Amino acid sequence: MARKLNYSAGLLLYKVIEKQIYFFLVHPGGPYFAKKDDGHWTIPKGEIGITEDALAAAKREFMEETGYLPDGKFRELSAIQQKGGKKVLCWAIEGDMDPHKLISNTFALEWPPRSGKIQIYPEVDRGAWFTFTEATKKINERQIDLLEQVITNVI
Repeated sequence: MARKLNYSAGLLLYKVIEKQIYFFLVHPGGPYFAKKDDGHWTIPKGEIGITEDALAAAKREFMEETGYLPDGKFRELSAIQQKGGKKVLCWAIEGDMDPHKLISNTFALEWPPRSGKIQIYPEVDRGAWFTFTEATKKINERQIDLLEQVITNVI
């Protein structure tokens, strides 16, 4: 599917260990999120290119934000809508990765504002595995539905 206005695409990586599901979430980089934790973690996601397939965009964004691309069966979840109106298309995939090996793209930002100093920050400053209960506290509240969809429709 070519990009629709105001859409992002992402992957929700999960694993099951001894009948317990774990979700891989990332924490946004940069000074705005530096001291924010609960409610600010997210699935790796980003904008869909104008002519880009949505699943291809989700895979690209995951790779850009983590340095890893899971392989396997991608299961499409129902889209969710963020507070700002952006719709997020998401695919769940079972896999595993070491959060300590996360490698993220970077972005440039004038910081502090109006200082004239350009600083470089990672798009994602860390990733971690969380149980469902932990993940519902960490993740952006609008993305909790994605976690629930994996539990009810994928596992």
